[in-house]
Amino acid sequence: MKTKNIFKGLSLALVAFAALATTSCKDEPDAYQIQGGKPTISFIRPVSASSRDSIITAASMQSTICIVGENLRSVTGLLFNDQQAVLNTSYITDNTLIVTVPNEIPGKVTDKIYFATRDKDTVSYDFHVVIPGPVVSSMSNEWAEAGEEVTIVGDYFLDYADFPVTVNFGDNYTLPRSAISSISKTKIVFTMPADAPEEKISVTSIYGTTAGGFKYKDTRGMLFDFDTPCSTGTVLGNNGWHNRDILSDDTSLKGNYLLLGGAAMGDDGGWNDGNFSFEYWCGDWEEPQAYSQHPRIFDVADFTDFANKSLKFELNIPESNAWSAAPMQIYFGSVEQVSLSAGPDIYGHTCAGANNTFFHEQGKLSRALYMPWKDNDNLLFHTGGKWITVTIPISDFIYDWDGNKITSTYLSEADFANFNIFVVKGGYNDKSVLPTGVACNPLIKIDNIRVVPNK
Repeated sequence: MKTKNIFKGLSLALVAFAALATTSCKDEPDAYQIQGGKPTISFIRPVSASSRDSIITAASMQSTICIVGENLRSVTGLLFNDQQAVLNTSYITDNTLIVTVPNEIPGKVTDKIYFATRDKDTVSYDFHVVIPGPVVSSMSNEWAEAGEEVTIVGDYFLDYADFPVTVNFGDNYTLPRSAISSISKTKIVFTMPADAPEEKISVTSIYGTTAGGFKYKDTRGMLFDFDTPCSTGTVLGNNGWHNRDILSDDTSLKGNYLLLGGAAMGDDGGWNDGNFSFEYWCGDWEEPQAYSQHPRIFDVADFTDFANKSLKFELNIPESNAWSAAPMQIYFGSVEQVSLSAGPDIYGHTCAGANNTFFHEQGKLSRALYMPWKDNDNLLFHTGGKWITVTIPISDFIYDWDGNKITSTYLSEADFANFNIFVVKGGYNDKSVLPTGVACNPLIKIDNIRVVPNK
């Protein structure tokens, strides 16, 4: 950035500030008055009284600081690097000036504060504005195939010609710059290359490197990919009262996927477990129950630190069959709540057996409610026939059947023996806080249901 541009910015600030101060003086003789001369800056400190003896040489964006010196009423404009700060005369005296560091990213970093005066002089002072490193929040499809367009969402993706942003897979692979189609402060759009390793993804800018809480094609904590046998030799899928379609076709993400829907749903999202319920109730037809073919979910994935994990899956909904009613109710359960068959198991527990009541007994089972359609003006949600990744922290499993919040009922890994998805609007005594939608005939495709660490 050229110095004359900094002066131009300060000149504009001077005009606006001087006009305000002049008006105030005419209306109120004792009001704030701009002084002549130049300011002298002694040091900068935090605003809090407990930190008055602390001197700082740097601060983060949006931090409020106190500039200490002499003749500070002569200041009429102030820039941090090339970003203008807002001055408030109520916080300016001859010896102190309290100001908030601008939240805008500088176009050019000079590591200086520029003070403009009434007499159009400029005084500079060394000060570093701390710009955060990248924030990597999510990726549109964590299981994207080669050639697919993918978006990383986050913040502070600051791309400079002399220090370009890079996307990294693990420690030894950097995404070719030619694969990136666009970069903004909050999004990076790129085409997935064929040679990208299945590793954790990070973003590097001039201000540092930050890894996201996800891996490309993550198989950790995989519960259902509908293709791969688990430790018992069984490919896990339907194991309850209803057999939802498990298909493989030209819309597949990879191999088989689970299909919910394929039937009409009213705007009230009424009960239709035959078309909209996926049930995995652990166990087999044996006594005592040994889970010889269909293990407990917590035997498939590690749930010991479940409070710091998330449920993830890939989702595909075609535009022609958008989803617009009822939440996706997602819940786990212990063997004492539900199982394929009733009776004792080899671990000393009494299995409840198959039932359709355990998940709608008021206050007894918390769950996640996923209903992205409610945030759209037309109440229609689809993915355009593309696969996207859905992430729901286990800490968000805090809702009851009717949509009211309750205390989480998940206290130990034993509460994660079974898994269910049911697209339905629940209620108790015909009362519910869940929204009414729009009648639809959705096709909801799901793959790679897994539980992974948040970081």
